[in-house]
Amino acid sequence: MTSLLTEFADGVVTLTLNRPDSLNSLDVDLKEQLRAALDEAAVDQAVRCVVLTGAGRAFCVGQDLRQHVGMLASGDPTPLRTVREHYNPIVTRLATMPKPVVAAVRGTAAGAGAGLAFLADFRVGGPKTAFLMAFANVGLAADTGSSWTLPRLVGHAKATEMLMLAEPVGAVEAHRLGLLTTLVEDDEQVLPRAREFAVRLAAGPTVAYGQIKRELLAAESGTLAGALEVEADAQALCGVTDDHRGSVDAFVAKRPMVFTGH
Repeated sequence: MTSLLTEFADGVVTLTLNRPDSLNSLDVDLKEQLRAALDEAAVDQAVRCVVLTGAGRAFCVGQDLRQHVGMLASGDPTPLRTVREHYNPIVTRLATMPKPVVAAVRGTAAGAGAGLAFLADFRVGGPKTAFLMAFANVGLAADTGSSWTLPRLVGHAKATEMLMLAEPVGAVEAHRLGLLTTLVEDDEQVLPRAREFAVRLAAGPTVAYGQIKRELLAAESGTLAGALEVEADAQALCGVTDDHRGSVDAFVAKRPMVFTGH
């Protein structure tokens, strides 16, 4: 059984973490498959939106600790090299993905699994959705970009609380905090709603979406002058797209616009 399922329809690629018996814990094989699939999605012009989800009753509970225990028992001098080898490249790819990413978070997202969800542009959850920053429970600091994404989503004080106390945040509170974009009433509707959202995004101006993500990424860690420079460059890139020219013509002519993503 493959540990990552890939499905493409309507401009949307759905990547499903497929280790339900271990609540989609991240072993080396799954991390490598996910890294490769995200790299492919980033350059495939047919893909205009990415959905990330998990099979079974959990989104992803993070690192496969059984595999990790084996590395510790073997005396491996660098048992956490997976952070540099796998997690960091995955984080970078998700953060810089030049198209929207939607996470369908059904059930628990813990540790690195929560980190993956926080890297999405939009997150859809249901009644059983819960986030747990479990790192401190096993004597570890944060990884998978959580030290960067979490304060931006909930603020420094709440991020400190979530990371140090390592207590679960349920669906209603997650929605209030902004960890969930949309909260549906039925867990079985999480993935369909996420796909519906993704199809809407896939029908939009893909280049502009990618440049908006680039602008926000630069602005969050840079200066006003740097942000203005990125904005100028982004608008120059968007200004020569078919989508920009076509949408301006459509606006003037008062007719609907069909974006092509180019």
